[in-house]
Amino acid sequence: MAERGIALVTGAGSGIGRAVALSLLADGWSVALAGRKADTLAETARLHNDAEARTLIHATDVSEPASVDGLFASIGERFGRLDLLFNNAGTNASAAPDALSFEDWSRVVSINLTGAFLCAQGAFRMMRHQQPRGGRIINNGSISAHAPRPNSIAYTATKHAITGLTRSLSLDGRRHDIACGQIDIGNALTSMAAQMQSGVPQASGEVAVEPVMHVNDVARTVMLMASLPLDTNIQTVTVMATAMPFVGRG
Repeated sequence: MAERGIALVTGAGSGIGRAVALSLLADGWSVALAGRKADTLAETARLHNDAEARTLIHATDVSEPASVDGLFASIGERFGRLDLLFNNAGTNASAAPDALSFEDWSRVVSINLTGAFLCAQGAFRMMRHQQPRGGRIINNGSISAHAPRPNSIAYTATKHAITGLTRSLSLDGRRHDIACGQIDIGNALTSMAAQMQSGVPQASGEVAVEPVMHVNDVARTVMLMASLPLDTNIQTVTVMATAMPFVGRG
């Protein structure tokens, strides 16, 4: 199998991050697996038969600059370069605006936004100086980058901010051969989205079951973005369960 390059996936211990990491490994990429828990990252690696030689497991708190610096130092020591970052780590806090604690607000912002920035910054620094130079950053946005769900002010604010992060990285990366795009995902069936099948609050105030899609279809979309040459970029793509109540009036 041809070597595709070196990728970093954050939040690789479960859900979308795990599905994308496994798809990259299957396609011949070497993959740095980052997340809070080394044991779940190791479980991801074990799910691919010959992954040991092509994986780096690094427990990382993306909200902490020193932890992110350690991650990129390990990537440099192990692989010598980075061709792809899938900026995926994220969390949520469900509460009405007047009930959300400052601690929960800060936690969501520090992981979803500051963490994405720190990882993008580390990737940018490596990609602009390596030879051959350049690479690709794919940020995990969300349907919430377009429209909020009830009681999701922290999550929605960070995902709108990810769009600004993506656009700035895309602009500033041009002269360094760094492409940056965003994938906005709706109702991929992960543990975080499992509640969709039992019912979630709607804008009308009702609670309704929503359609979901297989997480592997998200991975297929990321793989398409990752497969393009650096002079071509998918700036923004939305992949969603077809019948979810997002377009129009639901």
